[in-house]
Amino acid sequence: MHFRQGRHHQNTKQLIIKVAETPEEAEKTIGKKVTWTSPGKEKKQIVGKISALHGRKGCVRAIFSEKGVPGQALGQKIKIE
Repeated sequence: MHFRQGRHHQNTKQLIIKVAETPEEAEKTIGKKVTWTSPGKEKKQIVGKISALHGRKGCVRAIFSEKGVPGQALGQKIKIE
């Protein structure tokens, strides 16, 4: 959905992801690995982990440890393992 952000900055290592319709269903995904694959020839992968719930609408917070996710990743599908 979008980056986690404050008033003056965006945290590109933390991403808010919509995974379910209810928080009970979304809670089952906590601790799982997420992978975003870049478009193009190279197919670069950025790996993260789902850390916590975000709100009461079925969203979770994913933290990508190695580096931030580019802006082109917003709105795309990611793989949850």
